[in-house]
Amino acid sequence: MFIRQFEYLDALAREKHFRRAAEACHVSQPTLSSALAQLEEELGVLLIERDPRFQGLTREGEIVLARARRMLVEIEMMRAEIAEARDGLSGKLRLGVIPTALPLAVHVTAPFCAACPAVTLEVLSLTSAEILERLEAFELDAGMTYLDNEPLPGVVAKPIYAETYCLLTRADGPLGGRDRISWSEAAELNLCLLTQDMQNRRIIDGIFRSVGKAPKPTMETNSIFNLYTHAMIPGVNSIASAQILEFFGLPPSVKALPLVEPEARRIVGLVVVDRDPAPPLARRLMQTATPFSANDQIVSTSFASPSASA
Repeated sequence: MFIRQFEYLDALAREKHFRRAAEACHVSQPTLSSALAQLEEELGVLLIERDPRFQGLTREGEIVLARARRMLVEIEMMRAEIAEARDGLSGKLRLGVIPTALPLAVHVTAPFCAACPAVTLEVLSLTSAEILERLEAFELDAGMTYLDNEPLPGVVAKPIYAETYCLLTRADGPLGGRDRISWSEAAELNLCLLTQDMQNRRIIDGIFRSVGKAPKPTMETNSIFNLYTHAMIPGVNSIASAQILEFFGLPPSVKALPLVEPEARRIVGLVVVDRDPAPPLARRLMQTATPFSANDQIVSTSFASPSASA
């Protein structure tokens, strides 16, 4: 068995198409197909369902793929450690970031880029669930996500900042004279919220439940930009992270009211797979990232991940 055969299997599982997998590996389709057929012959099992196109992996194929990905990661780690010892860190760091944290990710990426100028950086906007899935599948090196709301099995976490919440409303509207608003009051308004596949929305729904409320939003979006700009519409109010205002500012004619009773906050931070030894790039990212304060919210340097049973 050759490393390339495992790389071909990994590419086929990702692309779900023989031609695209061959292109991703920079080989011809016959070369890729022949190498995978040889792998099946060496193992004595069918790995790929063909009809004649790719139909998926067999149960045995899924087992081999999982082991192959672990071996490919170990090989990549070996190469990275050799390169680090010889020339310093290089390569590409893949970072997944939840949409609500994207504008603040620069606090993490800037010191890393300064410390590791030879490393290229790929930053992807992903949901918290997608980040965990891709970390487990070795498709990400690190993630920036919520740390204290939903279970985070099998990762090492480092807190970066605390997220708090505000209501965005028209400055010339009925709430224009207020300086804050309770969650109970906000539940009665026409709200624009993020979609339910995003953990920020699940956090907000949970806060409303804690005060015995269940709002029915009049508008939902998976875009942070839409969340902010739709607060410009008369009669529409958005609930958003107060920390993003540090970067976006307020839309024209919009006012931000802190949400209180309770004054809720959630911790956002870095996660990497709990692996010893840690991959060099992920290890360096965790070292260079420093907790910061946003809008006077102080982040504690100590943190315990939520348990899987939470």
